[in-house]
Amino acid sequence: MTETNMNERPNLLYIHSDQHTPNVLGCYGDPLVQTPNLDALADSGAIFTNVYAPSPICTPSRMSTLTGRHPYKNECWTNYHVLNSGIPTFAHAMGAGGYRPILFGRMHSIGPDQLHGYAERYVGDHCSNYTDSLDVDHGELQGAPFPQRASLQKSGSGQNAYQVHDEDVTASAVKYINETLAKKDDGEPFCLTVGYMLPHQPYVAKKEDYDLYKDKITMPKIQVPFSDDLHPHIREWRRDKDIEEVTEEEVKRARAAYWGLVTRTDKMIGEVIQALKDNGLYENTIVIYSSDHGDQVGEHSLWWKMTFYENSVKVPLIVSWPGKIAAGQKIEKVVSSLDLSATMLDLLGCPEMPNNQGRSLKPILEGEDNLEDIAFSEFCNHKGMIHRMIRKGDYKYNYYHGYPSQLFNMKEDPDELNDLIDCPDHQEIAAALKEEVLADWDPDAINEEIARKYQEYLMIEGWAHNTTPVDQYYWKLDPAMDYLDK
Repeated sequence: MTETNMNERPNLLYIHSDQHTPNVLGCYGDPLVQTPNLDALADSGAIFTNVYAPSPICTPSRMSTLTGRHPYKNECWTNYHVLNSGIPTFAHAMGAGGYRPILFGRMHSIGPDQLHGYAERYVGDHCSNYTDSLDVDHGELQGAPFPQRASLQKSGSGQNAYQVHDEDVTASAVKYINETLAKKDDGEPFCLTVGYMLPHQPYVAKKEDYDLYKDKITMPKIQVPFSDDLHPHIREWRRDKDIEEVTEEEVKRARAAYWGLVTRTDKMIGEVIQALKDNGLYENTIVIYSSDHGDQVGEHSLWWKMTFYENSVKVPLIVSWPGKIAAGQKIEKVVSSLDLSATMLDLLGCPEMPNNQGRSLKPILEGEDNLEDIAFSEFCNHKGMIHRMIRKGDYKYNYYHGYPSQLFNMKEDPDELNDLIDCPDHQEIAAALKEEVLADWDPDAINEEIARKYQEYLMIEGWAHNTTPVDQYYWKLDPAMDYLDK
């Protein structure tokens, strides 16, 4: 590649948040939430309305987006699984294509490799590089960052330490743009990733953000009483997480805080984009926004993620490139976050990743419709939950190993209230989708592999606690950062 050609190539700003359901975004139709910066970004480019996360949980989804491979290909199903450093990521491919990929903030990978192809990293994750985040001290909000009842009980107005982290990330990115990119005179394009933790729980937002919604927030649209009529997995999940019944006060308080955290995330994203504009760097920059998974926020009487319901497993995707991507597009094609890595590489003119299972969405952005409506997601852990979803065309099929499956017609039943799995008229489609789910995915083998990997993790965890290895990229979370207003 010649220097002239390199200098003509676009810049990239890829923004990736944590646990943002697209249903809480103005440009996706939420009339209440205030997200002016993301709405403006959507107006200037394209939004995808049917994007499914590779997994409805943090690390597996993020690692799959990095590599363009499903969790079972990465052998990374849980937040304590280590991504093999020998697997190329889109950051490696960008580097091979002549860019210098730089990361600000969250990646949430576990293990000694905290770059996975990035040339530089600023700020870091809030937990150890070697163990899961369960042992982090959240002070007054202990328990609230995790999928358990405490996150609803300890919700409302106050401060979420993850916001403090994201403020540092924003400041670092803005400083880099103002002091480094603005002074570059070599003409080479930049390649930045900004990783946020918000709007992940604790459901605690700053008073100014919380007050925007505390008196306006609505109850969830879909409320499902706890009963024996629930799918057995969902029933056990609600019982295990102590959410058989949740008070209206808790629901409204947690939802108001979540909406506030989304607004705060939007404000920080606006600061980064404005820094590009202030330095004359915006016009030739591809800006992409997405998240690793969604949040139930009380829909179906569920919270957090880890299910295949739409609020949990779908993510926003906004792609903007002034003058190159037609503005105002709303694309309903069923796609996967796996497709995002292939798309970025295609837009940047970088080499494809070997064994990438994703598909470039560039042709769709250019007006072509050449891809099948299909996406997969999987949620597996060492407790025997071995689940996989396929969305194909109008149908979503959820496979639960050891439990009945589910089948929904998403066109006729977008709220997923009418399970068709036992319907005689739908046996053929159910059988075909089950065959596709299991074609290259062996639930028994995966269960055995996860059990083995869990024993390996326990060894590494014990080693890390006893030897306190140096965390190369680490943002120190002070327990005093987490609190509720009195």
